[in-house]
Amino acid sequence: MQIETRLYERQGNAITNFSQTLPKPQSDLAQQLIKDPYNFDFLTLGKEAQERDLERALVDRIRDFLLELGTGFSFVGSQYPIEVSGQEYRIDLLFYHLKLRCFIIIDLKMVEFQPEFSGKMNFYVSAVNAILRHPDDQPTIGIILCKSKNKTIAEFALQGMTQPIGVSTHKIARDVPEQLKDIIPTVEQLEMELDSAIAELEGQNQGELDT
Repeated sequence: MQIETRLYERQGNAITNFSQTLPKPQSDLAQQLIKDPYNFDFLTLGKEAQERDLERALVDRIRDFLLELGTGFSFVGSQYPIEVSGQEYRIDLLFYHLKLRCFIIIDLKMVEFQPEFSGKMNFYVSAVNAILRHPDDQPTIGIILCKSKNKTIAEFALQGMTQPIGVSTHKIARDVPEQLKDIIPTVEQLEMELDSAIAELEGQNQGELDT
């Protein structure tokens, strides 16, 4: 699967400011951790899907999402609430990385990267460091996951940011045309058929053993 999704080309390619905001070797490890793009072919979303639709779909398929993120990611929560000066803010997706020993924030976008996204992420990372980070934890990392990005704009947006932030993109499977939806089985239907076939095979094997 990693060969087919060209993992070797995607790993470490995200635009980040890690070399300026993280000490070595943490900066190098974090850089290799982030992919660009992330392959979400296990999802099928329509053209009108919004950030919350993507978030719900990823949480519903959390096992596949964690496999795509890579080894070491532990899911903490979605729409995770943090309170700053009496105001509540919600983080799209919050993870803890067992190898890097730090929180990782993922902010989902269904549009092209915009410079203001980095300011919002800088705030989230600062808040998590102040509220959730344990003294033994490494600095929190933020990942802005967009539909697309302009490399130069992303690099300029991260210059001067005090917190470690990466900008990456995601690829989602195209929605199935209406005329084919009744013909092509869904992932869920295929999984149910596979489970049924396995159960039937196990029943046959048990019957042979009883005989």
